[in-house]
Amino acid sequence: MQIALYQPDIPQNTGTILRLCACMGVAAHIIEPAGFAVSDRNFRRSGMDYLDQVDWRRHDSWTQFEEWRRSAGHRLVLFTTKGATPYLDFRYQASDILLFGRESAGVPQGVAEAADARVVIPIRPGLRSLNVAMAAAVALGEALRQTGATPAHTSD
Repeated sequence: MQIALYQPDIPQNTGTILRLCACMGVAAHIIEPAGFAVSDRNFRRSGMDYLDQVDWRRHDSWTQFEEWRRSAGHRLVLFTTKGATPYLDFRYQASDILLFGRESAGVPQGVAEAADARVVIPIRPGLRSLNVAMAAAVALGEALRQTGATPAHTSD
């Protein structure tokens, strides 16, 4: 299981998602251009010392990411408010990449069309969307549960 962020805007959300990935043992991908530099103080503060504990990679463009993904044979699952399948009804695979769009604009139509699946996290009518870091946590939790890949619990 992996998470990809399409041109993220907000450094705090990206840092939080990378921290989530570190804690869950999931690789992460940032598809450039991001709306901030990885040296950004807010990004580093949100990721804390977990950034050294996560396997993450930056891709210079959507095209570069897509070439890498296709050659690696990973299925791409886009989380979008325009998705037709509720995330709890979708059947995840251990090699899936969960894709989340920009906080300000989601993903362009071409990116949505390239996804193998488009799923939605249903929310109450009249509300726009969840925070992207919250959506990533909800989605990843279900995907790991279904695939049996949740980290082992220790009582330290």
